[in-house]
Amino acid sequence: MIWVLEDDGSIRGFVEYALNASGLEARGFERPSDFWRELERGAPSLLLLDIMLPEEDGLEILKKLRARHDTRRLPVIMLTARGTEYDKVLGLDGGADDYIAKPFGIMELISRVRALLRRTEDAEPEEYALGPLRLSQAARTVTADGEAVLLTYKEFELLSLLLSRPGEVFTRDRILSSVWGTEFGGESRTVDVHIRTLRAKLGRCGDMIKTVRGIGYKVEEI
Repeated sequence: MIWVLEDDGSIRGFVEYALNASGLEARGFERPSDFWRELERGAPSLLLLDIMLPEEDGLEILKKLRARHDTRRLPVIMLTARGTEYDKVLGLDGGADDYIAKPFGIMELISRVRALLRRTEDAEPEEYALGPLRLSQAARTVTADGEAVLLTYKEFELLSLLLSRPGEVFTRDRILSSVWGTEFGGESRTVDVHIRTLRAKLGRCGDMIKTVRGIGYKVEEI
């Protein structure tokens, strides 16, 4: 079941109809209070989430979802009129899996919904260990030298990507595509900023993240 949290009735109805017509079961909610009430009965397979909503901002809803044990891995696509690079960064760094700006093509929306559902179904929780650095995807935890490290959603995904292939060099474009999504359209400085904050948070283990000049980054044991 796909849920659509959108206060615009015409958009909500259109998206619901299109998803149902394509063989995907969908249900819409106008207000966050109705969404939260239904969530207590069970979570959907995927959520399409608007930002500008009555009662509660969509980004705040996303933050709460990522803080809950039962919804921290819930696939979420932001579907909003806010389409600037800054807005996309806020949404993706806040934990959104994808970001689609209005107006949008319904066929593209359905395609990206199906793609995210496939990635979710194929994903297997993994744990990575390299020297004194440990990352658990299942528990969404990171420890460096035995100390817990609190990372943002995108910092965690970035570290997870690097640890998935120690020693392999990841270009900035590849990191952007893998962590932020192919439709992000941001600049490579976004990666550089996140690498810098990630190194700082990891302390001594931050030295494991190596810069490959003119190409990108890799992680290797110190």
